[in-house]
Amino acid sequence: SAIYELSCEAYKHLGKTSNYYWIDPDGSGTLGPLNVYCNMTEDKVWTTVYHDLQMQTSVGGNSMEKLSVLQLNYNATMDQISAITSSAEYCEQFISYSCKMSRLLNTPEGNPYTWWVGKANEKHYYWGGSGPGIQKCACGIERNCTDPKYYCNCDADYKQWRKDSGMLSYKEHLPVSQVVVGDLDRPGSEAKVSVGPVRCQGDRNYWNAASFVISSSYLHFSTFQGETSADISFYFKTSASDGVFLENLGNTDFIKLELKSATEVSFSFDVGNGPVEIVVRSPNPLNDDQWHRVNAERNVKQASLQVDQLPLEVRKAPTEGHTRLELYSQLYVGAAGSQRGFLGCIRSLRMNGVTLDLEERAKVTPGVKPGCSGHCTSYGMYCANGGKCVEKYNGYSCDCSRTAYDGPFCIKDVGAFFEEGMWLRYNFHSPGTSVKDLVSRTLLSSADPEITAPDLNLNKEELSFSFSTTKSPCVLLYVSSYTPDFMAVLVNPKGNLQIRYNLGGTKEPYNIDIDHRNMANGQPHTVNVTRNGRDIVLQLDHYPPTSYSLPATSDIQFNSPKALFLGRVLEIGKIDEDIYKYSTPGFTGCLSRVQFNQIAPLKAALRPTNASSHVHIQGELVESNCGASPLTIPPMSAATDPWHLDSASADFPYNGQAIGDGVNRNSAIIGGVIAVVIFTILCTLVFLIRYMFRHKGTYHTNEAKGAESAESADAAIMNNDPNFTETIDESKKEWLI
Repeated sequence: SAIYELSCEAYKHLGKTSNYYWIDPDGSGTLGPLNVYCNMTEDKVWTTVYHDLQMQTSVGGNSMEKLSVLQLNYNATMDQISAITSSAEYCEQFISYSCKMSRLLNTPEGNPYTWWVGKANEKHYYWGGSGPGIQKCACGIERNCTDPKYYCNCDADYKQWRKDSGMLSYKEHLPVSQVVVGDLDRPGSEAKVSVGPVRCQGDRNYWNAASFVISSSYLHFSTFQGETSADISFYFKTSASDGVFLENLGNTDFIKLELKSATEVSFSFDVGNGPVEIVVRSPNPLNDDQWHRVNAERNVKQASLQVDQLPLEVRKAPTEGHTRLELYSQLYVGAAGSQRGFLGCIRSLRMNGVTLDLEERAKVTPGVKPGCSGHCTSYGMYCANGGKCVEKYNGYSCDCSRTAYDGPFCIKDVGAFFEEGMWLRYNFHSPGTSVKDLVSRTLLSSADPEITAPDLNLNKEELSFSFSTTKSPCVLLYVSSYTPDFMAVLVNPKGNLQIRYNLGGTKEPYNIDIDHRNMANGQPHTVNVTRNGRDIVLQLDHYPPTSYSLPATSDIQFNSPKALFLGRVLEIGKIDEDIYKYSTPGFTGCLSRVQFNQIAPLKAALRPTNASSHVHIQGELVESNCGASPLTIPPMSAATDPWHLDSASADFPYNGQAIGDGVNRNSAIIGGVIAVVIFTILCTLVFLIRYMFRHKGTYHTNEAKGAESAESADAAIMNNDPNFTETIDESKKEWLI
């Protein structure tokens, strides 16, 4: 049975984030497991397979040979890559040719100088940005080549460096296995070739589904060929308590999978020795309208049945007797013969490694609909931090727009580094609208829509963010109003946190002081403040929440909130003296995932959303996760990570687990401790101190390198694309502050 998932799409639906994973692309296990990089973006899942050809590989220069052949070796077989490309919705591979007096394709009629070899060893005479049968480069399609007489920049044969590059996206031709460069035998001819990894998106097999809406309806396929071995897997979802999933009959032989009751799945067959039945009983109902996975296998030695993660039920075959399963009828999916059929959805049905196209067959079958809705009931739990699950025809996605996070599961902090004097203001009313601006009203009121007061007075607030700084005093966050009311989170001159409320009715603002902890220690800290009427609950880092109460005379309405400030407070009118003092010269450090009720000001500033018009920034806001708590440093790239296990040398399989970037850190830590002890004995105190500082230094460099390489992994692939180089500069800036 498959111990690896079939695709990156399947890992995403286990709530996994971007990483290297082992997949079994054809589901049968015959092609062997394959290690790929799964990039889980907000709305798509990309599978990436790498090869060993260096970017900008030089060819020619001094060679007299007529042809130069560049071979690409992938960390996968061609059959494995074909299994990925055939089930994907879209695939692409970047290819680039830089030339100096080295022509590329020649005219559409002439013989090409250079070509590439793809799947099934076929030669192809089109280049990146163009398509099959068109002997042109991207500039020839867009009609902007260096010399309009030619269809590639390189074909102009200039003495200066020129370039033709673009995406090859006809997936039936991918991957590129060779590039053959031809025009190199003249003095001064030089060329450089770059080929990116194969990237595929979507998994058509994983979501190939049918909905059975009438219990007598069924889909039929040609007879199942499973004489000596049968491997059947699928997902089902139903609210009915019983029904037949599939059946195939012979004269007396048969094979059948069914839901016998709300808690029982049965696999039965007869190969001529009498009927055999294996039943898996679930402690929880299986008709809960959630996806459940069934895997049934039968060979000459034994048969087995597994449902979800429940224990595998195995039945050994008799030592003597018949072993061949002889079937004649068609394979029925859904109602078979006179039995009660199945009501609900079946998807990703694979029989001996082949995915049956349920969707296509359902289009022409009455009582069965292609596709299936309601994925959020099964996968909505992966949308974290208030992210909303959105139904899609193929699966689901998480909508993080009402949160201070982003990423595929709304778990990636959006944060920034603030230089001294930099500030951000979020206006609760968009410019040019009345105080009764509807968008702001709904966002400002807390999650329940009925609390939206027409004149925008708040009876409750929810504030959460994380920060790190080494400078005190400072104002972390300030909410102003059109009245004297305000709310502020400060770090006082001693480095202690203070929450300050002024809602009217008291002579002095109400302060909550956390005296016994230094918050300006450069470490990330988390702050959560919730006020409901008079009651305030504060939670700091991992400490238990503490409750406070506003004085009896205090008003409990925050009247007419106006704006939220980060970094510095620059507000017209009278400002609290301490806040004015603490706010100059301004906050230096990091703020992350700031959220006030349903407003996320930092995210509005860093991501274009419909709330971005509310934001005003003074100075340069540099995105960074340095204030994220707990500290979330992106995983290092394979190149910079000393713990990275090279997938080529890893011949032991991982049981469907992500290959983390910390292989056996425990032994490393123990080794380090022993080393330090020996060091203490042998060396003086001075050496010990130097030793510690040196380690501190390397930790910081690794951290920076890790973030930089993670930010620019794609940029490295697209190393000639100006849009991508910007990303690299950004990430460098982030760490060079």
